[in-house]
Amino acid sequence: MTWPKLDRIDLRILAELQRDARISIQDLSSRVGLSSSPCARRVRNLEKNGVIRGYTVVIDEPKMGFPISVFVSVKLDHQVDDRLRSFELSVRDFPEVTDCWLMTGDRDYLLRIAVADLFEFEHFLTGKLTKVTGVASLESSIPIRRVKENAARLD
Repeated sequence: MTWPKLDRIDLRILAELQRDARISIQDLSSRVGLSSSPCARRVRNLEKNGVIRGYTVVIDEPKMGFPISVFVSVKLDHQVDDRLRSFELSVRDFPEVTDCWLMTGDRDYLLRIAVADLFEFEHFLTGKLTKVTGVASLESSIPIRRVKENAARLD
């Protein structure tokens, strides 16, 4: 895979778009020190090269009624292709699962679960996650507070 060459202006463009994806090209160009046309061209190139995959809305989960995040490490009984595929298809259907990562190490997956309260988490755990074929063990951790949040690493 070839990576596009990004210079400091591209990185500044990405940083500004991460802060506010709705910024106008005119405002963006003034913040990064370019005129509008070259700035717009760079944004299009970042999109075309797949550096910018899309634009999204950042949702405040607590305001949506889901103030509790729980990280759950999952160990499967067998780490074989059909078991992995089956688990991944199952968790895609669970709205409580906001992120799912295939991991190295002692656990096979790391999930982030967003719920209204611990009662909802218990029902998710006992009524859904433990019933997925192949789940051998689970380990849950509840974060106290988020220390840092970035959409992506830029440099």
